[in-house]
Amino acid sequence: KIKMPKIFLNGETGKMGSCISSLIDNDDSLELVKQDFLKNADVVIDYSHPDSTASILQECILFHKPMVIGTTGIKKDLANQIIESSKTIPIMQAANTSKGIMNLKESILQFISNNTHHVECHIKEIHHKEKIDSPSGTAIELKEFIRNNDKNSIVKSINITSIREDDVFGIHEVTFNFENNSVEFKHEALSREAFAMGAISAAKFMSISKPDIYKFSDIF
Repeated sequence: KIKMPKIFLNGETGKMGSCISSLIDNDDSLELVKQDFLKNADVVIDYSHPDSTASILQECILFHKPMVIGTTGIKKDLANQIIESSKTIPIMQAANTSKGIMNLKESILQFISNNTHHVECHIKEIHHKEKIDSPSGTAIELKEFIRNNDKNSIVKSINITSIREDDVFGIHEVTFNFENNSVEFKHEALSREAFAMGAISAAKFMSISKPDIYKFSDIF
Protein backbone atom coordinates (compact mmCIF):
# COMPACT_ATOMS: atom_id res chain seq x y z
CA LYS A 1 0.00 0.00 0.00
CA ILE A 2 1.43 3.38 -1.05
CA LYS A 3 1.90 5.82 1.82
CA MET A 4 -0.05 8.97 1.01
CA PRO A 5 2.29 11.95 0.80
CA LYS A 6 2.24 15.07 2.95
CA ILE A 7 1.92 17.93 0.48
CA PHE A 8 3.30 21.46 0.78
CA LEU A 9 1.43 23.87 -1.51
CA ASN A 10 3.21 26.97 -2.77
CA GLY A 11 0.65 29.46 -4.09
CA GLU A 12 -2.20 28.31 -1.86
CA THR A 13 -4.16 31.57 -2.22
CA GLY A 14 -4.21 31.51 -6.03
CA LYS A 15 -7.12 30.10 -8.05
CA MET A 16 -5.42 26.76 -8.72
CA GLY A 17 -3.91 26.65 -5.24
CA SER A 18 -7.31 27.13 -3.58
CA CYS A 19 -8.79 24.36 -5.68
CA ILE A 20 -5.97 21.90 -4.87
CA SER A 21 -6.14 22.90 -1.20
CA SER A 22 -9.86 22.14 -0.93
CA LEU A 23 -9.45 18.75 -2.66
CA ILE A 24 -6.72 17.83 -0.14
CA ASP A 25 -8.89 19.05 2.76
CA ASN A 26 -11.73 16.79 1.60
CA ASP A 27 -9.52 13.73 1.24
CA ASP A 28 -8.71 11.95 4.52
CA SER A 29 -5.79 10.12 2.95
CA LEU A 30 -3.98 13.38 2.11
CA GLU A 31 -2.38 15.94 4.38
CA LEU A 32 -1.59 19.57 3.62
CA VAL A 33 1.53 20.77 5.40
CA LYS A 34 1.14 24.25 6.93
CA GLN A 35 3.04 27.19 5.44
CA ASP A 36 6.64 27.58 6.70
CA PHE A 37 6.87 23.84 7.40
CA LEU A 38 8.12 22.72 4.02
CA LYS A 39 10.76 20.50 5.67
CA ASN A 40 7.91 18.29 7.05
CA ALA A 41 6.46 17.63 3.59
CA ASP A 42 7.06 14.66 1.28
CA VAL A 43 6.47 16.67 -1.88
CA VAL A 44 5.87 20.28 -2.98
CA ILE A 45 3.24 21.48 -5.47
CA ASP A 46 4.00 24.93 -6.88
CA TYR A 47 1.32 27.03 -8.58
CA SER A 48 2.60 30.53 -8.00
CA HIS A 49 4.64 33.21 -9.76
CA PRO A 50 8.05 32.55 -11.38
CA ASP A 51 9.81 34.64 -8.67
CA SER A 52 8.17 32.54 -5.96
CA THR A 53 9.00 29.34 -7.87
CA ALA A 54 12.67 30.37 -7.94
CA SER A 55 12.84 30.77 -4.15
CA ILE A 56 10.84 27.62 -3.31
CA LEU A 57 13.13 25.68 -5.68
CA GLN A 58 16.10 26.61 -3.48
CA GLU A 59 14.24 25.41 -0.37
CA CYS A 60 13.35 22.12 -2.06
CA ILE A 61 17.02 21.54 -2.87
CA LEU A 62 17.99 22.40 0.72
CA PHE A 63 15.52 19.89 2.20
CA HIS A 64 15.67 17.38 -0.71
CA LYS A 65 11.96 17.63 -1.56
CA PRO A 66 10.44 16.52 -4.89
CA MET A 67 8.58 19.24 -6.78
CA VAL A 68 5.61 19.53 -9.13
CA ILE A 69 5.83 22.90 -10.92
CA GLY A 70 2.56 24.07 -12.46
CA THR A 71 3.63 27.72 -12.62
CA THR A 72 3.82 29.06 -16.17
CA GLY A 73 5.54 32.07 -17.74
CA ILE A 74 8.95 30.75 -16.61
CA LYS A 75 11.85 32.47 -18.40
CA LYS A 76 15.00 30.82 -19.71
CA ASP A 77 17.19 31.53 -16.65
CA LEU A 78 14.82 29.80 -14.26
CA ALA A 79 14.13 27.01 -16.78
CA ASN A 80 17.87 26.25 -16.82
CA GLN A 81 17.99 26.35 -13.00
CA ILE A 82 15.13 23.82 -12.90
CA ILE A 83 16.95 21.44 -15.26
CA GLU A 84 20.14 21.78 -13.20
CA SER A 85 18.22 21.20 -9.94
CA SER A 86 16.63 18.01 -11.30
CA LYS A 87 20.04 16.33 -10.92
CA THR A 88 19.55 16.73 -7.15
CA ILE A 89 15.77 16.40 -6.69
CA PRO A 90 12.89 14.96 -8.75
CA ILE A 91 11.06 17.77 -10.59
CA MET A 92 7.97 17.59 -12.77
CA GLN A 93 7.27 20.60 -14.96
CA ALA A 94 3.65 20.51 -16.03
CA ALA A 95 2.03 23.53 -17.65
CA ASN A 96 -1.16 21.48 -17.77
CA THR A 97 -2.09 18.64 -15.41
CA SER A 98 -5.29 17.55 -17.15
CA LYS A 99 -5.47 14.08 -18.64
CA GLY A 100 -7.60 15.53 -21.45
CA ILE A 101 -4.66 17.52 -22.83
CA MET A 102 -2.68 14.29 -23.04
CA ASN A 103 -5.50 12.74 -25.07
CA LEU A 104 -5.49 15.84 -27.28
CA LYS A 105 -1.76 15.41 -27.92
CA GLU A 106 -2.23 11.72 -28.76
CA SER A 107 -4.88 12.61 -31.37
CA ILE A 108 -2.64 15.32 -32.86
CA LEU A 109 0.31 12.92 -32.98
CA GLN A 110 -1.76 10.35 -34.85
CA PHE A 111 -2.90 13.02 -37.31
CA ILE A 112 0.55 14.42 -38.13
CA SER A 113 2.11 10.93 -38.31
CA ASN A 114 -0.48 9.65 -40.81
CA ASN A 115 -0.67 12.76 -42.97
CA THR A 116 1.51 13.53 -46.00
CA HIS A 117 -0.02 16.82 -47.26
CA HIS A 118 1.33 20.18 -46.15
CA VAL A 119 -0.76 22.09 -43.60
CA GLU A 120 -0.72 25.38 -41.73
CA CYS A 121 -1.44 25.07 -38.02
CA HIS A 122 -3.39 27.48 -35.86
CA ILE A 123 -3.58 27.15 -32.06
CA LYS A 124 -6.28 29.14 -30.28
CA GLU A 125 -6.32 29.31 -26.48
CA ILE A 126 -9.02 30.97 -24.37
CA HIS A 127 -8.61 31.57 -20.63
CA HIS A 128 -10.05 33.72 -17.85
CA LYS A 129 -9.14 37.42 -17.76
CA GLU A 130 -6.92 37.13 -14.66
CA LYS A 131 -4.48 34.78 -16.39
CA ILE A 132 -1.19 36.67 -16.46
CA ASP A 133 0.82 34.85 -19.12
CA SER A 134 -0.11 34.95 -22.78
CA PRO A 135 0.05 32.70 -24.73
CA SER A 136 -0.70 29.98 -22.17
CA GLY A 137 1.98 27.49 -21.16
CA THR A 138 -0.17 24.73 -22.66
CA ALA A 139 -0.36 26.50 -26.05
CA ILE A 140 3.44 26.89 -26.08
CA GLU A 141 3.78 23.22 -25.08
CA LEU A 142 1.40 22.18 -27.90
CA LYS A 143 3.41 24.20 -30.43
CA GLU A 144 6.66 22.52 -29.31
CA PHE A 145 4.96 19.13 -29.30
CA ILE A 146 3.82 19.57 -32.93
CA ARG A 147 7.27 20.86 -34.01
CA ASN A 148 9.09 17.95 -32.30
CA ASN A 149 6.78 15.27 -33.70
CA ASP A 150 6.42 16.57 -37.25
CA LYS A 151 8.72 13.86 -38.66
CA ASN A 152 7.36 14.23 -42.20
CA SER A 153 7.81 18.05 -42.16
CA ILE A 154 4.21 18.65 -43.18
CA VAL A 155 3.52 21.65 -40.90
CA LYS A 156 4.49 24.81 -42.77
CA SER A 157 3.67 27.27 -39.98
CA ILE A 158 2.21 27.40 -36.48
CA ASN A 159 0.62 30.50 -35.01
CA ILE A 160 -1.08 31.06 -31.67
CA THR A 161 -4.04 33.30 -30.85
CA SER A 162 -4.75 34.13 -27.19
CA ILE A 163 -8.17 35.30 -26.00
CA ARG A 164 -9.13 36.31 -22.44
CA GLU A 165 -12.80 36.06 -21.39
CA ASP A 166 -14.82 35.81 -18.17
CA ASP A 167 -15.54 32.39 -16.65
CA VAL A 168 -13.35 30.24 -18.89
CA PHE A 169 -11.18 27.53 -17.28
CA GLY A 170 -9.21 26.78 -20.42
CA ILE A 171 -9.99 26.01 -24.05
CA HIS A 172 -7.35 24.87 -26.55
CA GLU A 173 -8.23 24.45 -30.22
CA VAL A 174 -5.67 23.16 -32.70
CA THR A 175 -6.64 23.54 -36.37
CA PHE A 176 -4.72 22.17 -39.35
CA ASN A 177 -5.60 23.96 -42.59
CA PHE A 178 -5.19 22.20 -45.93
CA GLU A 179 -5.74 24.03 -49.22
CA ASN A 180 -9.45 23.28 -49.33
CA ASN A 181 -10.42 21.89 -45.92
CA SER A 182 -9.40 21.88 -42.27
CA VAL A 183 -9.20 19.48 -39.32
CA GLU A 184 -9.74 20.66 -35.75
CA PHE A 185 -8.83 19.17 -32.35
CA LYS A 186 -10.23 20.74 -29.20
CA HIS A 187 -10.01 20.38 -25.44
CA GLU A 188 -12.08 22.35 -22.95
CA ALA A 189 -11.66 22.16 -19.19
CA LEU A 190 -15.07 22.48 -17.54
CA SER A 191 -13.67 23.16 -14.06
CA ARG A 192 -10.35 23.75 -12.33
CA GLU A 193 -10.77 20.40 -10.59
CA ALA A 194 -9.55 18.55 -13.69
CA PHE A 195 -6.15 20.24 -13.26
CA ALA A 196 -6.16 20.06 -9.45
CA MET A 197 -6.79 16.29 -9.42
CA GLY A 198 -4.00 15.86 -11.96
CA ALA A 199 -1.63 17.93 -9.80
CA ILE A 200 -2.36 15.70 -6.79
CA SER A 201 -1.77 12.55 -8.88
CA ALA A 202 1.51 14.11 -10.02
CA ALA A 203 2.49 14.82 -6.39
CA LYS A 204 1.85 11.18 -5.40
CA PHE A 205 3.97 9.99 -8.31
CA MET A 206 6.79 12.45 -7.60
CA SER A 207 6.95 11.64 -3.88
CA ILE A 208 8.44 8.24 -4.77
CA SER A 209 10.48 9.27 -7.84
CA LYS A 210 14.24 9.59 -8.29
CA PRO A 211 16.01 12.88 -9.19
CA ASP A 212 15.34 13.74 -12.83
CA ILE A 213 13.12 16.04 -14.90
CA TYR A 214 9.63 14.62 -15.52
CA LYS A 215 6.62 15.45 -17.71
CA PHE A 216 2.98 14.94 -16.68
CA SER A 217 2.68 12.13 -19.24
CA ASP A 218 5.32 10.13 -17.31
CA ILE A 219 2.67 9.25 -14.71
CA PHE A 220 0.77 7.18 -17.25
